[in-house]
Amino acid sequence: MTFELKKGDLRATARSLGGELVSLQDRDGLEYIWQGDPAFWAGQNPILFPIVGSLKDGRVDIGGKTCEMSRHGFARGLDFTPVDQGEDFVTLALGENGQTLEQYPFPFSLKVTHRLLEDGFSTTFTVKNTGTTPMPFCIGAHTAIRCPLRAGEQFEDYELLFEESEQADSHLLNPQGIIRHDGRRPMLDGSRMALDYRVFEEMDTVIFSMLRSGKVSLIHRKTGQGVQLDFHEFPMVAFWTKPGAPYLCMEPWQGCAAWDNESGKFVDKPFCTVLESGVDKSLTYAFTLV
Repeated sequence: MTFELKKGDLRATARSLGGELVSLQDRDGLEYIWQGDPAFWAGQNPILFPIVGSLKDGRVDIGGKTCEMSRHGFARGLDFTPVDQGEDFVTLALGENGQTLEQYPFPFSLKVTHRLLEDGFSTTFTVKNTGTTPMPFCIGAHTAIRCPLRAGEQFEDYELLFEESEQADSHLLNPQGIIRHDGRRPMLDGSRMALDYRVFEEMDTVIFSMLRSGKVSLIHRKTGQGVQLDFHEFPMVAFWTKPGAPYLCMEPWQGCAAWDNESGKFVDKPFCTVLESGVDKSLTYAFTLV
């Protein structure tokens, strides 16, 4: 099931499978979201829940029970139910079922609202503990922005521009997608980071935590055009592509992959949120066109 949104000159499409926003077009029909290609990556804008990244050996301890989940959790592969819709927004919901309870033993409500803005869109995640025991979770976005955006441009013509000057290292992943506790790579000295496929050949994903910045723009160096991500409600932000692929994923995270020296308990995961019974938490990120 798909849902068409419009506001002013903008048009967007969301779908029930995975609860994703899968298209954003401006007045000229220019598409900003990667449309998926199995030759590189068939995904587009998956929702990462109730984990972000990979678990160590694919398993995690939840209240003394060993649970197994694949990378980024199960939400991206399930059908969401529409619960509210207007001309410029849609709210889609997911709850527990037999399949999810085997992997994540909690009743929950996950509502996702995609809303068109005057110059872009926002996505709000609202997670509620509908059970009776404390519920840990992580959540994130994995939004793939087309890069380059226009004919005649190259990936390397673009850069990331952070709103604050930073001196920041990227966390490093091992071949299993687990964060190394003993290694980081200096990536930011100032506010600009050039895009280079060689970086993603060497380290797969660039991952920052607790930056001073709450916004980052993906822009063409000469024209200054592109998109800006507002991730200020999230403690982590990551960037990923496959070398040669014409997209860059810009990912706000509340939580991350397992660390190679972690305890293995869900509640000990960095930036994990624990909700008491009946409590909910909302997080919003937004993309604007620049």
